[in-house]
Amino acid sequence: MAQDKKIALITGANRGIGFETAKQLGATGVTIVAAARTQQAADETAAKLKAEGIDAYGLKLEVTSAADRAAAAKFLEEKFGKLDILINNAGVSASTGFTPVNSQVTDEELERVFATNLFAIVGLTRELLPLIKKSDAGRIVNLSSILGSNTLHADPASPIAGFKSFAYDGSKAALNAYTIHLAWELKDTPIKVNSAHPGWVKTDMGTDAAPMEIPDGAKTSVALALLGADGPSGKFIHLGNELPW
Repeated sequence: MAQDKKIALITGANRGIGFETAKQLGATGVTIVAAARTQQAADETAAKLKAEGIDAYGLKLEVTSAADRAAAAKFLEEKFGKLDILINNAGVSASTGFTPVNSQVTDEELERVFATNLFAIVGLTRELLPLIKKSDAGRIVNLSSILGSNTLHADPASPIAGFKSFAYDGSKAALNAYTIHLAWELKDTPIKVNSAHPGWVKTDMGTDAAPMEIPDGAKTSVALALLGADGPSGKFIHLGNELPW
């Protein structure tokens, strides 16, 4: 069933930046499909959004599950017939913190982090791209991190020079590469693909030491989801400013 209203799928929408992104985007009139790892969490999130007057649906989506990704595509196809906005928000942090002995990173740690932060995003985007191509102005937002900037990591004077966790940083750098490649592939379409750095935000991952509040952390994703036809594609953005790859 085709609809004029914009439809957005947000992964990891049940808490933190994902939930705030859903709130802010839903407040603009976009229909929100709030995805979470369990149906209960997804339904509870949708109920919270509906209580604020937002048109919302809950969707079970463990992003590392191929079956869940296929089921999500089926749901969106049958319910809406298209997808206008995909926000790949779900992600995991390194279990070793941000100052580990990187030469000792294990295969298990690399596989765990890359499975969610890269492979699942590639798989979900591939699954949903046919629906995004049915949108008049598809938008794909990949939640990256400034810690994925190789340029800044290579600069000993940069503010992130001392925060090196190869599993996490490498997964986000690879995600940035995917953004560049996908944006190039889609350059002759109305679809725009960008990486978002939300900032260092007070979430479970960011901890209370972070300087930014959650509402501010969602602003970059929301802005990229609502880009006009003249907006950028294939860029790495934080609050309207371009970051170095």
